[in-house]
Amino acid sequence: MMRLSQLTKAPLPGLRSQPARLASTAAQVQPLKPPRFKWTKRILKGGVVIGLGVLAWTVYELRHPMPQFEWDPKKKTIAILGTGWGSVSLLKDLDTENYNVVLVSPRAYFLFTPLLPSCTVGTIELRSIMQPIRFLTRFKKREILFIEGNCTKVDPDSQVITVEDSSQVTGDVSVTNIKYDYLVVGVGAENATFGIPGVKEHASFLKEAWDARRIRTQLLDCLESAAFPNQTDSEKERLLHMVVVGGGPTGVEYAAELHDFLNQDITTWYPEVAGKFKITLVEATPHVLGMFPPDLIAYTEKTFAENKVDIRNNTAVKEVRQKEIVVFNRDKQTSETIPYGLLVWATGNAPRPLVVDLIAQLPKDVQNQRRGLVTDDWLVVKGSPRGSIFALGDCSATKWAPTAQVASRQGAYLANLFGHLATMKREKAKLEDEGKSPVDVIHTLPPFVYTHMGSLAYVGGEKAIADLPGNIHIGGMLTFYFWRSAYLSNLFTLRNRTLVAFDWMKCKIFGRDISRE
Repeated sequence: MMRLSQLTKAPLPGLRSQPARLASTAAQVQPLKPPRFKWTKRILKGGVVIGLGVLAWTVYELRHPMPQFEWDPKKKTIAILGTGWGSVSLLKDLDTENYNVVLVSPRAYFLFTPLLPSCTVGTIELRSIMQPIRFLTRFKKREILFIEGNCTKVDPDSQVITVEDSSQVTGDVSVTNIKYDYLVVGVGAENATFGIPGVKEHASFLKEAWDARRIRTQLLDCLESAAFPNQTDSEKERLLHMVVVGGGPTGVEYAAELHDFLNQDITTWYPEVAGKFKITLVEATPHVLGMFPPDLIAYTEKTFAENKVDIRNNTAVKEVRQKEIVVFNRDKQTSETIPYGLLVWATGNAPRPLVVDLIAQLPKDVQNQRRGLVTDDWLVVKGSPRGSIFALGDCSATKWAPTAQVASRQGAYLANLFGHLATMKREKAKLEDEGKSPVDVIHTLPPFVYTHMGSLAYVGGEKAIADLPGNIHIGGMLTFYFWRSAYLSNLFTLRNRTLVAFDWMKCKIFGRDISRE
């Protein structure tokens, strides 16, 4: 007989145990598996591979330029003066297969000037916004003769320029004469001092790379001197007072960068002077950023007030001394003496001596502007023999504002114009048979037309303003990131974009460099 305990353990005939039934059910009902997105993964992987391949090829091309055509004496020669926005934009777009090109400049690099204020306080390193000019010339179809020197004379009648060697290692001054068929003057402008006494002797300008180095050195000198033991309170107050003259974009952006530097970095590394520094912005007109809409001007002045940057509108500088400036307030009709430790002058433009000399050689009835060479709508200098001289950028007197955006567009336009001239052999021969001059040939082409793409300015505290087409006016932190992305995209090469992006990231993580050169 079967025991009771055995009956309880054994399953009844014809019935399956509960675990077995559950196992069978689980075997029949399989869980739903998530879709694998095979094609999505393949597309993403393919995109990454293609992107890396394009990047690798771009870097390879940057390091290995192709062979160039040699100088061809049968082709016309274009002489370009300067390596600023207009000249470099022309050089970048010009088809050198049709011309011989001579480039003359005292500096062997292109400087991205909109970010120059950031270099004065260490937000960006100078090398990051400098592009060696030979890097650009080496990638053109035909060899370009680059001469690092100063053009001291232009002879419009004989179409010859005189160039002096600007090197400091040679004892004697080397001089050479260069014949041209077309001359493009893009030498920029000097800082306007308006004849105010003491400006050239005591103020720091902000136009070239060496200006940024000088400002950075003087700024840190002021901080170190203010932190010196037993320094008097009055002297410490003077040393920590930074004055900026000029309420245009350059002056405003420098004041903004200076505010960030003093409040974000100096308070940590110079605790003995923390909270004692002062920034004053002096502007001769009723408001700063006069070229911007009123609402953005109000936003800028409000932001500066929150950042404790003192704006002196309607205030003209009458004299600059070694440790103080004399100003006149037009609203109150009173004069005041302002002590300073650092004075940065960012007020406007004045023509360079070369431009002044060239204007004097051309007819006075057409060259009647003090600020630069008067051109027609095709950028031909009025009164130049045979229409052989062009001018663009800050050295020209046109109806357009002297900005980097205008100069860059003018350079691209001239590159296109020279391209058309190279293919107009029949048209030129026909016009010459009719007794027409070369400038008449140029005037058959479309004139230069400028379309404004907007204006940007940094106002400090990671805030920026933007005046965009379509009457769009924006300001704030999001505009600050738009300001950065716009400048990053306008840098000429991948190398500069990478260096500037790395500098911004480095500044965010480690802060600005306070070492003095």
